[in-house]
Amino acid sequence: MSGAVNGVPEFVRLVSHPLRWQLVAELARSDLRVRELVAVVDEPQNLVSYHLRLLRDGGLVAARRSSFDARDSYYHLDLDRCAEALAEAGTALHPALRMTPVPEEPPRRSSVLFVCSGNSARSPMAEALLRHRAGNRVRVSSAGTRPKDRIHPHAVRVLREHYDIDIEKQAPRSLNSTLHGRFKRVITLCDKARETLADNPPRAHWSIPDPSAGDDGRSSYSRFVSAAADIDNRVRHLLPSLKEDQP
Repeated sequence: MSGAVNGVPEFVRLVSHPLRWQLVAELARSDLRVRELVAVVDEPQNLVSYHLRLLRDGGLVAARRSSFDARDSYYHLDLDRCAEALAEAGTALHPALRMTPVPEEPPRRSSVLFVCSGNSARSPMAEALLRHRAGNRVRVSSAGTRPKDRIHPHAVRVLREHYDIDIEKQAPRSLNSTLHGRFKRVITLCDKARETLADNPPRAHWSIPDPSAGDDGRSSYSRFVSAAADIDNRVRHLLPSLKEDQP
């Protein structure tokens, strides 16, 4: 996204439309499919798809085919790009409006459960990264709908080498109703797990490709590096929103 039309920054022009603002606000909370966005905003699918295309062309929204059903696509909002564009828009209006991010500490009442199918890669990485960033201010765990026998060695290696986190002794856990009900936030990280679970309680979804899919040794390690970076970025944006969990 760059430039301006008649002096109006492209970001402002894009998100000032009421429907596009609704779409952006929904995608800020969770990755969603077109039909889910259609239901939320209560507008025809062709109109929603048109505005999603404009947001994609503007670099704010990206789409990825579902790994569970390739006929579906999940839409994801690039919050980092939104932050950059918002800061640029403020500065364009007046230099004194240059925005500086203020880190927020999540409340101590927050609790988050990350879920994927095997609990061997994405969800344990998310658990470790949130605990790393939030310390003991957030109660966090992870589980799998069909847990594997062990944490993937590449997940262990990536966390150790890139984030100085050690999960080598951790083992995959099974998701059950007791565990599920103990957390205020339940976030799925794989499309299959999202489709497997019922929609109660409400939860967010992060559509992240399985880095171990087609496991081929050395090349798959780079996929784990990319997945961990994506998860860590989402965790950073999750932290400020956890204040909403306070009663």
